[in-house]
Amino acid sequence: DDAAQHITDVVRGADLLDSTARQILLQRALGLPTPRYGHLPLAIDQAGRKLSKSTQSLAVDLAKPNVGLWEALAFLQQTPPQTLRTAPVGEIWEWAKANWTPQRLQGIKSLTAPAPYIS
Repeated sequence: DDAAQHITDVVRGADLLDSTARQILLQRALGLPTPRYGHLPLAIDQAGRKLSKSTQSLAVDLAKPNVGLWEALAFLQQTPPQTLRTAPVGEIWEWAKANWTPQRLQGIKSLTAPAPYIS
């Protein structure tokens, strides 16, 4: 599926890390290109339950996409400057592309979400 769509990068939750090796083996056996994989920590509540659509977790407020993007970057330990919190989305994305540091997430399987996102 990824090969047919020319997917080059796959970013998903750390809960899928174990299945990645099997997918790579299958891709190689089929002679398909292997995309680059990145795994992000899961957002969990204080009880350790995964936050997701299937658990009716609260969504990011789409009325303020810039604030939601800033909060997501902060949640993912990327430390965006406070001055960017209300900046235009494009400006925040430019900062994120220039400053993304995946090493800050190395070895982290989950992060407790901030209170406003836990129902």
